[in-house]
Order: sequence, then C-alpha cells, then structure tokens
Amino acid sequence: MKVLVTGGARSGKSTFAERFVMKQAGSAIYVATAQAFDKEMKERIALHRQQREEQEYGWTTLEEPYRLPALLIKLGGDHDGQERLATSSMEHELCSDAKARVVNTWTCQPTVLVDCLTLWLSNILLAAGDEPDHAIETVMEQIRQLAAAVAEFPGTLVMVTNEVGHGIVPEYPLGRQYRDLAGTMNRMIAAMADQVFLVTAGIPIELKSREYLL
Repeated sequence: MKVLVTGGARSGKSTFAERFVMKQAGSAIYVATAQAFDKEMKERIALHRQQREEQEYGWTTLEEPYRLPALLIKLGGDHDGQERLATSSMEHELCSDAKARVVNTWTCQPTVLVDCLTLWLSNILLAAGDEPDHAIETVMEQIRQLAAAVAEFPGTLVMVTNEVGHGIVPEYPLGRQYRDLAGTMNRMIAAMADQVFLVTAGIPIELKSREYLL
C-alpha cells in the first residue's frame, strides 16, 4: 500500500501520517530527510525525535537526505534493483553498515514512513549545481528514480510532502524551479498512490476516492 499525505506548513500532515502508520503495524521505519543546517532546524529535529519517543511506538529512524530512492529499494529487499540504481549515471551508495543491520531485521513487507519528500527535493536541487538546465534534468532523473522505487516497494509506504504552489510566485528563479519540480513530483507520486490525503487545519481528507476521472 502506498499513501501520500500532503498539506501546507503546520497543517498537521506529519502528525496524521505518524498516527496512520501506527494503526497499520506495531513497528515501522521512519525515514527522515531533513538536515540540521542551523540552530532552528536542529531544534525542530530534536523536537520531532522527542515526540516520537514519547509515543512509545516501535520507530526505527534512518536519516537519508539525498539517496532516498536507493534506500527505499534497499528497504524493499530488491537487491537487483539496488545494483541497477547504483550503476546509473547518478552517484549512489549502498546503505551504511548500521542501516543494513536495521534493514536485515525486517523481512517480507516493511512499513515505512518518509518525512518528507519536499525536503529531500530541496536537498538534491541545492546539490545539483548552478547550471539551471543541468540542475533540472539531474533532479528530474532523481524524481523518476524515486517514482520507480515507490512503484516497486512491496510493503506499506507512507510519504509526507508539501503543497508549495498555493502561495505567491517565488521571486527568484531557484524558488520557481523548486515550486515546479515539487508539483511535478507530487503528481507523479500521487498517481501511483492507493490513497492521497490532504491535511488542512489538522483535518485530513482522502482525495483519491473522490477523483473525477475524465
């Protein structure tokens, strides 16, 4: 089962995603994509960790700011897929020994929560370089690899993302690139999700069952 949870900042989407996962399984892998570049972000990350610990739930946290497609393939147990991804034009590395030991404790179908896709997108866009055309194609290749990894994931996969296109048009080109890439990524992942939830003011609404098909 693939589930996408989207919404604006502080909408309650992460809280809902965590509760959703906790109803699905007795334990799960929490994939965090955030990077602590400043004091405020460090405090945010520490608060999220504390909140998960207070839940007394079987979370195992893995931090992966860049190689999310490769990690999902590894967690899904597709070693052939991992090898194909590692030999692509993009640079990839296998999970560290510590991560591999965690992965080996899961058999068959793992339950995974990714929080969040748009932070991962920001990380890879900023790492892609200053040449706009090259950066966009590089990031699009990563998004396609993410979509492929999501499509092949064998267990329950819940992904949190952000709706970044509901506000004003960003002033700078990089901001507009990020907005457009985020919209493209969200559409690709939503298309293959079994359920898509929009969270607004703490209220989740399932969208996929209400989809109007032309």
